[in-house]
Amino acid sequence: MIDYFFHKVEPKNIKISMVMIVKNEEDIIQENIIFHSKIGVDNFVILDNGSTDLTYEILQNLKKDYEITLLRDTGVFHQSKLTTKITKIAKNKYNPDWIITSDADEFWRPLDAKNLKEVLNFKGGVLQIPRNNMILYEGLDNWKNSIYRVANQILSLEDYENLNIQLGRIGRKVIINPHGYFKTNSGNHSAEHIAFWQKKEFKKIRVYHYPIRSFEQFLINAKIRIEALKQGAKMGAHIKKWAKLLEEGKLEEEFYNKLLLNEEKIKCLLDLNVLKKDTSMKDLFEKFNI
Repeated sequence: MIDYFFHKVEPKNIKISMVMIVKNEEDIIQENIIFHSKIGVDNFVILDNGSTDLTYEILQNLKKDYEITLLRDTGVFHQSKLTTKITKIAKNKYNPDWIITSDADEFWRPLDAKNLKEVLNFKGGVLQIPRNNMILYEGLDNWKNSIYRVANQILSLEDYENLNIQLGRIGRKVIINPHGYFKTNSGNHSAEHIAFWQKKEFKKIRVYHYPIRSFEQFLINAKIRIEALKQGAKMGAHIKKWAKLLEEGKLEEEFYNKLLLNEEKIKCLLDLNVLKKDTSMKDLFEKFNI
């Protein structure tokens, strides 16, 4: 781990890797790879955790045009253990200056620069990056066209189980210097690093998170999380609630009555400054022809 002290950064030649664990993300994984390749990520290490849709095949096809190391592990999902594993693979194979720990539904945008390399042109330890949900709402034809971001998350934990999960508090994500890296903690919200004094909040990048993109995708994702819950994984109160609703045949009702926002609710949340109009990601998707 002492390699941190010998790691030298060339600001004009920054190398960035991204690691991901994916499962049944066929509706978004291609957009994720293409977007981040255009925004400054040089290569990817992706572990498929037993997808039953076309995710693995899409990634195999993307390998023709992008630098992707693709792994498969159909065992029990242990996020911290698996993320640490693929982070170390990325370090050993690509020797990057930074590794971004991402999910398939997260898009990392530099706020005042053209690409990630411009804002990551320095030596650091662990960077904590703010993350915001993008909202699904009535009349939205495609998740990429969402223009409403949760700018001020609802922080109260009272009756959290019945909160619209899109509006609640979500954790930051991390970018790590793999030189001096020990491990990533559960949830990918923090990491252990020898340069503990270099852990800091970094606001030049924002993670745009698209957790709910359609009812079909929501149902698939809910079932994956419920299955992980049954296998002993730690999950939030909302997952336990979804498990109960699924058994009762009421999960679709939960989606359309609570998670899918209508025009009236959008207006109210805008007035309260919970939501903000933000077209930056929509514009970038169009610019990159994604």
